[in-house]
Formats: sequence, C-alpha cells, structure tokens
Amino acid sequence: MAKKLANVAMKRLFLNVFICMKCNAKRRANPDMVKKRKIKCRKCGSKQLRPKAKEKRGQNK
Repeated sequence: MAKKLANVAMKRLFLNVFICMKCNAKRRANPDMVKKRKIKCRKCGSKQLRPKAKEKRGQNK
C-alpha cells in the first residue's frame, strides 16, 4: 500500500511541473506546450522553463 502512495505522491510532485530559470517559480503545464515556448512564467514572464529535478544537487555527503 505504501508503494502505491509513493507513486501517487511522485506524480503529484513531479509530473508536468516546471521551474522558471530566472525566478525559480513553479508552474504546472503541458510538456509539449513548454517545448514550443507557449507557456511563460507567471511571476517574471520568462519562457525559459525546466522540468523539476527529482534529485537534490550539491553538498554531497
């Protein structure tokens, strides 16, 4: 049961979620529209969006 909840949580947190490269605002959108640069950031208006990272970077311990 816990594994199923983990899959649901992963989809909610990472599926179709993009981050603005300039102001780090989150935006949920269709990936095809992001690739075509049709979606822009709500805060700054930039069209430079990247997918939300599934792993944290830096400070390797």
